[in-house]
Amino acid sequence: MSRFFAAILWGASLVLSGQSVVQVSGVVLTQDSTLQTVPNARLWVAKRGTTTTTGDDGFFSITAVPGDTLKFRRFGFEEEQLWVPDSLHGKSYLATVFMRWNRIELDEVVLYPWPRPEDLNRELLRMEIETTQRDIALRNLAIQALKEKAAAMGMSSNEMQRYIIQAQEQQLYNSGRYYGSNGATAILGRLSDPFAWAQFFESLKKR
Repeated sequence: MSRFFAAILWGASLVLSGQSVVQVSGVVLTQDSTLQTVPNARLWVAKRGTTTTTGDDGFFSITAVPGDTLKFRRFGFEEEQLWVPDSLHGKSYLATVFMRWNRIELDEVVLYPWPRPEDLNRELLRMEIETTQRDIALRNLAIQALKEKAAAMGMSSNEMQRYIIQAQEQQLYNSGRYYGSNGATAILGRLSDPFAWAQFFESLKKR
């Protein structure tokens, strides 16, 4: 609030002194091929107390006097200046300010790999991964979800385990027959297997 009153007093002093006040407005862009807007850039009138910042869209508006110099500063960019022409006759002035990226050269960093793969394996085995409360909660939720799915299928955990083992054994048993020269015979044999049909109807009853 004190800055606002200071700007009012400064404008009033200019009017009393006979100096013409100009409303300087414009947009701040990056000086590259993308022409991106620069938000939250600080700008002020040199040798005066007025200051403001650009909006989220890069636009700004500030009062100045013809002949003043506006300075723009933003982290990551080089400081820029805008000179307000002293030959203006109107009450407004539009301008586009281009800010250049501030390139900072860092010292060279050389990355060295482990001398041997065994050293990497040893260091990985020494790592202690902390188990957080969130990890424990997620694990418990996963176990509970599996129990709920098993209950919905009408099988206990032991029955589901036996069913999976039997299915894997049957898959290994028929893996060489379904895709070989006797594939059709194997499929027909499976369809005519009474034990397979018994397992199928038993699973339907449990649902």
